[in-house]
Amino acid sequence: MLTLASDFGSPYPAAMKGVLLQRTDARLVDVAHDLPRQDVRAAAFWCRETLPYFPPAVHLVVVDPGVGTDRDALVVRAGEHALVGPDNGVLLPAARRIAAETGADVPLECFTYDYDDPPSSTFHGRDVFAPAAAAVHEAGVDALESLNEVTAVETVAPDDPPEAAADCRFPEPTVDADARTARGEVLVVDDFGNAITNVPGSFLDGREGDRLTVNGSAATVTTAFADVPPGARLVTVGSHGYVECDVNQGRGDEAFGLTAGDEVVLSD
Repeated sequence: MLTLASDFGSPYPAAMKGVLLQRTDARLVDVAHDLPRQDVRAAAFWCRETLPYFPPAVHLVVVDPGVGTDRDALVVRAGEHALVGPDNGVLLPAARRIAAETGADVPLECFTYDYDDPPSSTFHGRDVFAPAAAAVHEAGVDALESLNEVTAVETVAPDDPPEAAADCRFPEPTVDADARTARGEVLVVDDFGNAITNVPGSFLDGREGDRLTVNGSAATVTTAFADVPPGARLVTVGSHGYVECDVNQGRGDEAFGLTAGDEVVLSD
């Protein structure tokens, strides 16, 4: 299996698939091609939340605002998975989650993929990363070292920050259990308008049905959207394990006035 994720929209992913199908008989699976444009952190978050659910595969991830610069093409091996994409931090969160869920001793192994000057300086997804992903798939994840184009640069434990590869780390919230207050940040807003924060879901433990405020706006703590009337604000724990600010049958980002990167303060 070979998965594809990008911010390319349409029709650019078709060109990447064409390159892959010329070079490999892999089963191609689209993860998403409507990731927020040029937003490395959002792409890293969504890949972290989706790729670990796949069986062993090669994952091609291209969100690349630095296309045409001298940033490396990176391959990260995490157990039986390999992730291929630009060395801008987009790959490491997903690789870290995959490694952690595979086993406590699974390292992250980072390689650079050497390539000649591509035909285009603006479409490395087609001209650099798709050929790299096909080569990794054909060689086999466990035989990356057999590829002449691949150079090992670093092996790190999943919890350790790499030195030779770019990383994307999400900000840490401040939780004051005694004051029943949490200060965090909106990581992403999904297509439903749910504002997903970095505040751990445990902050809401034992508070179901309570009222709290989000930056001064009142909301009800629930475990299901239908626990409040349509159009009502709510705070719940999303499938990713973080607190999110939502509206039943509406958009939480609009109701709370939030967008990615905004500070959120949750309090009684």
